[in-house]
Amino acid sequence: MKFEVGDKVVIQHSNDEGEVVEIINDKMVLVDVRGVKFPAYTDQLDFPYFKRFTEKKLVPPEKKPKKYVDQLPPEKPAPGKKKERIAQLAEGVWLTFLPVFDTDEFGDDVVESLKIYLVNNTPLGYGFSYHLSYFGERAFDLDNQLPAGVDFYLHDIPFANLNDNPVFNCEYTLLVPDKMRAEHYETSLKLRAKQVFSRIEEIKKKGEATFSFKLFDSYPFREVEEPVNPRGLLSGSGFRIYEASRARQHLEPARSELDLHAEKLTDKAASLDNFEILTLQLQTFEKYFDLAVAHHLPSMIVIHGVGTGKLRDEIHEELRTKRNVKSFVNRYDPRYGYGATEIFFQYGK
Repeated sequence: MKFEVGDKVVIQHSNDEGEVVEIINDKMVLVDVRGVKFPAYTDQLDFPYFKRFTEKKLVPPEKKPKKYVDQLPPEKPAPGKKKERIAQLAEGVWLTFLPVFDTDEFGDDVVESLKIYLVNNTPLGYGFSYHLSYFGERAFDLDNQLPAGVDFYLHDIPFANLNDNPVFNCEYTLLVPDKMRAEHYETSLKLRAKQVFSRIEEIKKKGEATFSFKLFDSYPFREVEEPVNPRGLLSGSGFRIYEASRARQHLEPARSELDLHAEKLTDKAASLDNFEILTLQLQTFEKYFDLAVAHHLPSMIVIHGVGTGKLRDEIHEELRTKRNVKSFVNRYDPRYGYGATEIFFQYGK
């Protein structure tokens, strides 16, 4: 290994000096440049004394003000790259994965494990409670804080564990309480080995080190609740009473029929890959399922198409865990063929 922990190094493309704080593998290290930590390939680094020796000249060069990483102008998108997708990666809270490669007996690079980071690209700071589960059983828990603009290292997982249906759950609260925003917020991400493998192949082709999944865009505002003023014992005792039917008036309307074909959900479907389309479809399904329950719909039809059956299977797997689902059926219908599932709801009395 060319470098060791504690070595002073120079980033070749930016000329910044930093320090090696962790050895990731024989081709990659974690570098700290003035408090900012990021992974870098060893062939992109050099020792500072090489730089100082090669820059030494008889006539001292004219001193120019040094530019730091956070002062550099935003990188211009490469030709053909979609501007909207670049902007999408700039904001929100993300779960970022850094593949750690090793060499097998045939000399091929294989993914040994994944380093996982929680990345906060929002102006708010959060307290968070993170949980990793396999087949519904907790495997790792961590409570900590995530200030604004910070990348927080969570832990490593073996790549083989992706075959165990990992689910990444995270609950958030604001570090600075705001009465206009929700008291807490929860996100969940499910991954499959095949999906992650395709993302790894994608970043290898692009020469990138990490891939990310957005958890949310911005921390939600508190839901509006309107008190009513009934004449009765509770109101006379100082209690605030809320009428459920009036509270539902502030929600987005529910849909008794939901079409999840990609072209119905976004006008940018052609620029999305299969995994991004599936993620968008499942997020839309979750949103309108919750609205259907909130509005007490008796039933709902979800149009998922036939295709490979991947979207249908993911939706059916979700429905088996939903408390308000009485039953669901995927039977032939003249309107959709076998490309739709009808859901019947049940509500407690």
